[in-house]
Amino acid sequence: MTEEFEGAVMIMHPAREALLGEIHARPFLPVDTPQAFIHYGFIVDDKSLAADREWLTRFCLGHGVPGPDEGARHHIVPLGRGRLRWERHAEFITYTYSGPIENGKPFGTEPENHPFGTTFRAPGKLLVGTRLDLVSDAEPLDGLLACFDPSSLAASEVEQGTAICATDFRPDRHGRTRILIVNRRLEANRAGVLVQRLLEIETYRLLCLLGLPEAQRLSPEVERIENGLQEVTNAIRTADGLQSNKALLDRLSQLAADLEAGAAETSFRFGASRAYNEIVEQRLKVLGETFLPGFGTWQVFLARRLAPAMRTCEAVVQRQINLSRKLARATDLLRTRINVEVEQQNSDLLKSMNRRTRMQLRMQQTVEGLSVAAISYYVVGLLAYIIKGTDALGLPVDTGVLTAVSVVPVIAVISYLVWRIRAHHADPDDR
Repeated sequence: MTEEFEGAVMIMHPAREALLGEIHARPFLPVDTPQAFIHYGFIVDDKSLAADREWLTRFCLGHGVPGPDEGARHHIVPLGRGRLRWERHAEFITYTYSGPIENGKPFGTEPENHPFGTTFRAPGKLLVGTRLDLVSDAEPLDGLLACFDPSSLAASEVEQGTAICATDFRPDRHGRTRILIVNRRLEANRAGVLVQRLLEIETYRLLCLLGLPEAQRLSPEVERIENGLQEVTNAIRTADGLQSNKALLDRLSQLAADLEAGAAETSFRFGASRAYNEIVEQRLKVLGETFLPGFGTWQVFLARRLAPAMRTCEAVVQRQINLSRKLARATDLLRTRINVEVEQQNSDLLKSMNRRTRMQLRMQQTVEGLSVAAISYYVVGLLAYIIKGTDALGLPVDTGVLTAVSVVPVIAVISYLVWRIRAHHADPDDR
């Protein structure tokens, strides 16, 4: 795309517009107190992404507002006194509805006009479901926190003590985890920032845990391959013969193929879990939590729960890496042994061929000697007939003596001719 930029005509990078808008892709919106938020996250694929965009466009047009632009990654739909926020991410979509709370009571009746009823179309498999209520500190804190399970309650002061955030990370009767923000003296803009960060923490903590079931599923398979490798390496020490080593190499190849298939299948999931966990840690750090007497912080609670899960995933990845290296070393060792044995067999084969060649040469030489004698015999016989023919001419020749005298010259001539023929057909390198 060519544009005029500061008076000069320049060719713009095709990604420039998207990169400039990325920083504003998910803006923080001011939030009034009291207010409730219902937040859902769905895992989607390319097909469901297209279907969801079509449904959202029809939904928006049905409420008298335009749908999202082509390629848009977020969209806001006004719904009465509330609003619906749609966001598209790499592998999931979130819908967040916000509306006023009646009587300012947390987790009471459902917000009015929320769209998550029978007409709502879920774009994919539900992973995240959260209800977040932002209320004032008009009531005592103990009363506000009474709705949470005290055994898993995490509560702390944030935003330099201007607000308190609390949750027990447990689903309510609607299947949604509950988060409470008690607004002491938080402005609307900062309240919007805090709400979005807490919803992101809840979303990404579940996304990063998606790697844990994969790690648990893959662990027995990795253990099976480790045991198989140990059996093969023990067998290598006692294996003898080309066929035995080839059988061990085939088994190693199968173990390596199984390992690489599992690693390729879970590579994206483990990488995504690491990335999501880093986002959670960054969001917790930005919260700037301070201890609230009698309660643990979000960061402490999540670190105690998330860290073992992430270590499990990392342990499986590290086992895969180490196992791949061991399989490669064992395979190289077996291939070396097989190559040595093949070379030894080739050497033995060449020696056997040399022996057979020498035997054939001796036989050939013997046959050549016999052939000289046989040819000489027939030539002398022919000469004898010729010599006998001289009697008819009346020549004074003793045919017996002349035949006997011709034997030696005939043998010499035949031997010379055979030698010339052999020399003519011989390999030049052997001459």
